[in-house]
Amino acid sequence: MSAHQDMPLLLGGSLDVVGVGVGVSVDVDTDMHGMDGAMAALHDVDLFGDPVMDNSLALPMPPVPARPSPSKQLQQRLDELRARGCCQGIAWSRQGTIAAIAKDGHTLDLRFLRCRPDSGDWELTDPNPWYTPPLAQQGGPITHLAWAATGIPELAVIDAVGRVTLMSFSIALNRPYSLRRFDVDPVDDLNAVVGCYWLPLTSHHTKQFLVVHGSAVWNQSAYKYETLFSPPFGPLHPNPNKSAFLVVTASGVLKLFFSQNSARIEEASLELESVTSSDDLITHASICTDIKNQLLISLATASKQLRVIRASIQWGLPQPSDRQAPPGSIHLNPAIKESHVAVTSWLQYGPSESSLDMSMAQLSHIQTLPPLVESINPPLLTPPVVLTVRSYLPRDTSYNQESQSIIDRWEVLSDQPQTLHPAFAQLGSKNAAASPPSTSRLRKLDPVVIPKIIVSIHLMQLGRVICFVFSDGTVQYRDRATMNEIYNEHNIACINSPVQVGFQFTNDTPCLQAVFSPTNCSFAQVCEDGSIKWNRLHYPMDDPVTALQDSRQYNAVLGALTLAISSSAAHQTNCDDILAIVRPFTRKPDFTSAWIREMVNMLKFSVDYSEDAHHDQLVRNYNLQLCLSILNHLGFHGEFQPRSFSGKFAMLALNVRNIVILITIASNTPANLKEKLIPLDEPEVVDALAGCAKWAVDLLSWITDCIFGLLGDPVFMGILADPKRFSELAPYLQSQDDVSLHLLLCSSTRGFLSAACRRLVHLDSLCIRAAHFYQKQKDGDSTNPTARPSEPLYHAYQKMARSTNSNLVKVQKFDALIGGLSQEIKAAYQRTLSGLTSKPKQRDQGNSQQGQNNNANEQLVKKAQTHCELDMLLAANPPPGFRDVLFKFFNSSLPAFRSQTDPARLYFGNYDILEVDDNRKILASKKAAGRYIDVFKRVELFSGPKAAKNSSLSHGGAADDTGPQWRRCVRCASVMEDVWGTRPGFTFVLGQQRKCSCGGNWGLLPRSSVRS
Repeated sequence: MSAHQDMPLLLGGSLDVVGVGVGVSVDVDTDMHGMDGAMAALHDVDLFGDPVMDNSLALPMPPVPARPSPSKQLQQRLDELRARGCCQGIAWSRQGTIAAIAKDGHTLDLRFLRCRPDSGDWELTDPNPWYTPPLAQQGGPITHLAWAATGIPELAVIDAVGRVTLMSFSIALNRPYSLRRFDVDPVDDLNAVVGCYWLPLTSHHTKQFLVVHGSAVWNQSAYKYETLFSPPFGPLHPNPNKSAFLVVTASGVLKLFFSQNSARIEEASLELESVTSSDDLITHASICTDIKNQLLISLATASKQLRVIRASIQWGLPQPSDRQAPPGSIHLNPAIKESHVAVTSWLQYGPSESSLDMSMAQLSHIQTLPPLVESINPPLLTPPVVLTVRSYLPRDTSYNQESQSIIDRWEVLSDQPQTLHPAFAQLGSKNAAASPPSTSRLRKLDPVVIPKIIVSIHLMQLGRVICFVFSDGTVQYRDRATMNEIYNEHNIACINSPVQVGFQFTNDTPCLQAVFSPTNCSFAQVCEDGSIKWNRLHYPMDDPVTALQDSRQYNAVLGALTLAISSSAAHQTNCDDILAIVRPFTRKPDFTSAWIREMVNMLKFSVDYSEDAHHDQLVRNYNLQLCLSILNHLGFHGEFQPRSFSGKFAMLALNVRNIVILITIASNTPANLKEKLIPLDEPEVVDALAGCAKWAVDLLSWITDCIFGLLGDPVFMGILADPKRFSELAPYLQSQDDVSLHLLLCSSTRGFLSAACRRLVHLDSLCIRAAHFYQKQKDGDSTNPTARPSEPLYHAYQKMARSTNSNLVKVQKFDALIGGLSQEIKAAYQRTLSGLTSKPKQRDQGNSQQGQNNNANEQLVKKAQTHCELDMLLAANPPPGFRDVLFKFFNSSLPAFRSQTDPARLYFGNYDILEVDDNRKILASKKAAGRYIDVFKRVELFSGPKAAKNSSLSHGGAADDTGPQWRRCVRCASVMEDVWGTRPGFTFVLGQQRKCSCGGNWGLLPRSSVRS
């Protein structure tokens, strides 16, 4: 029987059953034997022919877990993203401040990462509320936060009606200063901001390209680091240290907030679109820089149009030939010009999505991606891309219960103008010879569907990688060109991210918003309960000591961490979260030294100052300061706890470097400011320098006492006397925790000490001149009040003279001692490393070939010398060639120097200000007394119940409810008083202390909570 003949039989049986229920009877004559066979067959298969499970014999199946419905908070957040383009409630500055909108909507909560003073571990601080009167005025709550990329952080705060406040965080991470207030803007819903952008800055190192290290590629035995370049697309602020803030309003107006050279904030505007109805209102906007110093602006309208516009800014600067006025005095008068590029609809359904759900017709994100540099020679750029996100969040009654986000992309292509046929030139048109303008168009790319809700989009590696953060707290990386997911497989051959070598974000928590740190190694998220959580990369390991036994994996972890910190080193941004990630590895022997070696290998900065290099080059070596700062932090185990050998070495090196900078700044006023300020004529400056001078003299005295102790140590002298035991030198010094000899042997720290000696001699000469001046002024006319010397300034110079004229050690004699040691070390390098050079085999070699050989020999010697210097910087043993140098130093030079000092006074000297004590009893007594050292004035500070009494005895400060607040370094936990400058010179010098001596940022401490 055919299939179509079987159907009436089955339908007949079914109709009979149905007829019973509705009173309809259908008489069907069937073959009962055939029916029985059919029913038996139907017991074995279902409607689609699949076998039927016998529930009587099978075990009971567990119930299918119900899919959790989206939270109310996520639904509200998605509604906010769809309603306006600017609603980022949390932002992370390049220097480390995490600003978030408080729950009341009118307050900012300021947080930052900090090293705990009691243990050295890292944590996210509690919120520090910041109230500003205009924030609470009419106009609506705060809706958006955006940081500038300037060296001194600037924050833009935007409210619901588009009023803009600009703040500067010039001193502490948690204390802003207002640059522009809300109350100058009108209250108008049409001014609501839907998109904003800070103009970029030029590179610190070059004006031609922005540099970022791209990949770490394994090359046989080590990683080779590739470099990516990108030209600084404009427009840029005429002042290279400043930026400008751009916003797009719902009414289609582009506003420019910029700083004049007088530091006054002014505004310029341009109408991009004419809004005549509610359909013309702009809901989302995004801005990026483009070629030819232009801006590329993408606008999404309520009528579902996507408009792309190019804009340029003319700052009104004079022509290059006009050099009458200096650049800093030119009044800026910017003019904005725009040109329309293309228009399309941002709602274009893909083949795999449904158009039935109205939520898919609502935009949640728009991002304009700048062009990328594919190659420099020949120059090749990829086109800009406009990226939009539409998210679907299922309701309880929705047919489709799968959450998803659809990413649409359009390339902004520029078509070359078509050339006219020569015959048209004969028409005699006036514009026949003019070339037609180039046209632009949007090319739709394939959409990408992700079964999650996107809450944040972040660009990495100069826009080459797009990072998506989802509502479940997970993170996904995708290639910008292909949109393929990357970094999801273990890869140690070519590393671009720590995620590839095993690092991972843990403790995924549902979030509503997220923002990444400047290093992209951690992010802060807004949880559904409104709390802020810090999520950093972790490396899974049970015991750091026994972890990373595989050498390839060990090198991969070092390479990934080095690559991560490279962007911070190149752009001088905050890297504290990387230190938090690395800190668990410090329990593994030699990990810190291996990481520093890898950094030197990648960044290619100098650590060898054994030649007679100028001290200015040494002081300006930012990467060297960064390495010392890492050693300092990783060797810190908490306040009033002994430091590691490398930690103590780095701490002293950083502090003497900072003192050299302060004395240099105070003594050398810039030429354009000499008429306005003379720092050394202000008592506050001289008083601060007096404390710095005392610290420096105490350091020289302590080093002298330590090396005298080594001179009388039979074990140490026995190691020097026996060439076979010379390799035991560094281990023995580490066992004694004596860093004095390494401070003298390492060329960089020896250079800092020499620079400090010369600054001390300079201050001493100033004290002598000041004493003669005041004595002459006093003897000249003691009855004339105007001729009397300034008492505070006179006493400040007397205090400085007492510090520089210390009888413990003669500064000039000490400088001569280390100068002679420098010459001996230089000669030892030449003597021991000369064997590495290759001599020419033929005498008749040409000059060019001989020059190449000499250059190769110099590079080889320089590389070997750098290796030796890096070893000593990292507390390793000096090279074997140094044994003769040290033997001569301890048996000839040092005894001669010792005869000019009083060893007993040095031995019993008080060096508490240096904070080099290792005795736990002494440290415990300091902790009980609450004694701290101000790293700016170098005086003792006190906290606790006895603070007022102790401060009056030591002329220091006290942490109480009436005295000044304290600043604490977030990286090394050092403290200083939050002093203010009322005089221009003191303000100028104090401005150089915007950061701690270790390079960490300051956090302002609440009163009476120093130990927190």
